[in-house]
Amino acid sequence: MKIAVLPGDGIGPEVVREALKVLEVVEKKTGKTFEKVFGHIGGDAIDKFGEPLPEETKKICLEADAIFLGSVGGPKWDDLPPEKRPEIGGLLALRKMLNLYANIRPIKVYRSLVHVSPLKEKVIGSGVDLVTVRELSYGVYYGQPRGLDEEKGFDTMIYDRKTVERIARTAFEIAKNRRKKVTSVDKANVLYSSMLWRKVVNEVAREYPDVELTHMYVDNAAMQLILKPSQFDVILTTNMFGDILSDESAALPGSLGLLPSASFGDKNLYEPAGGSAPDIAGKNIANPIAQILSLAMMLEHSFGMVEEARKIERAVELVIEEGYRTRDIAEDPEKAVSTSQMGDLICKKLEEIW
Repeated sequence: MKIAVLPGDGIGPEVVREALKVLEVVEKKTGKTFEKVFGHIGGDAIDKFGEPLPEETKKICLEADAIFLGSVGGPKWDDLPPEKRPEIGGLLALRKMLNLYANIRPIKVYRSLVHVSPLKEKVIGSGVDLVTVRELSYGVYYGQPRGLDEEKGFDTMIYDRKTVERIARTAFEIAKNRRKKVTSVDKANVLYSSMLWRKVVNEVAREYPDVELTHMYVDNAAMQLILKPSQFDVILTTNMFGDILSDESAALPGSLGLLPSASFGDKNLYEPAGGSAPDIAGKNIANPIAQILSLAMMLEHSFGMVEEARKIERAVELVIEEGYRTRDIAEDPEKAVSTSQMGDLICKKLEEIW
């Protein structure tokens, strides 16, 4: 089992270090060993090699079973040509190389962190625990023809059966291991591409009789995420709708430091949903939880270690319930724990509950 580890820029190296400490506990408890091969990406790679995605890093990623990324970018490299910047020349180039087709964004509002959420406690209800499955390779961002002149701009939203079948099966497979409910979000009342989307999703649903399928128009879904987010389990949607809805749902927990993500393709890529946060880099105050939960996603989806992933998630939840907070989620920042302390606390709790 080989992992390409790309710490990257900003807080990336700090939070990746804590996640790897958690992986060491998993190795110790299971007797399994992961080969970790480190590579450079983004500004880190620019400083060392003059390019944001060196050939050596590409090789490391293509030979690995999964890619574990910290974060990329920072003001130091903002004046470079776009294709040489960490985000475009590094992260986006990596995503393209891996032929990523699905973005998986879990959102959880912990009961003990309801005060951090921008929503009222009565709206959060018994808690929010949902996953957005966004189609990543098709739709209006890639459809042809597209163009711009002085009088008009135009784009094409297109989906084909094969693409919808693939992303729908991804969502239903995830729902099988959760609360067995998929909400497919489209605009089938006006968009022909959504009409096909809904038809194909209904067909795929017949392969999963134990999973409940409902359909929702995207405008209503955007409203329901605010009015009653607890109703959702797995949200399945298109590229553009998923782009919007996943960012909307990301606001619910109250901190990007709590949000993991995964992207599925030829090789799966795991990374926190937040950025490199250069303003706090090197200060040992960043929240490592998103990176640690991204590790749990990697164990589940790339290595089939579902039980181990659940244990990591439970350890994180218990540490939060015991009142430990990094600065981004602390009511009193003066009482917050550091990045490394949070990592140690989660490792200790994981050992206790194993």
